[in-house]
Amino acid sequence: MGRLGPTEIILILVVVILLFGAKKLPDMARSLGKSARILKSEAKAMKAEDQQSAPADPPQPAAPEQQTAAPRTIQAAPGDVTSSRPVAEPTDTTKR
Repeated sequence: MGRLGPTEIILILVVVILLFGAKKLPDMARSLGKSARILKSEAKAMKAEDQQSAPADPPQPAAPEQQTAAPRTIQAAPGDVTSSRPVAEPTDTTKR
């Protein structure tokens, strides 16, 4: 008990196809792949940020008038420029 044979796996696949429909399965797989790419790129960015932010000497605080931050950009996936937008941009799309 506990082992799945080929018959059980085929039966599970048939039930999944009947539940979700054959048309929605490719979209679900695409969304899952996109989510995995986003998670991987964010983890890589966090790792690179941790390596850069761990200098031997602690940084000295800068004066408030010298701190001018560039606008950050949120990017959904590497190379996906269609969904990237500045953080401060209003998200209300009803204004035309």
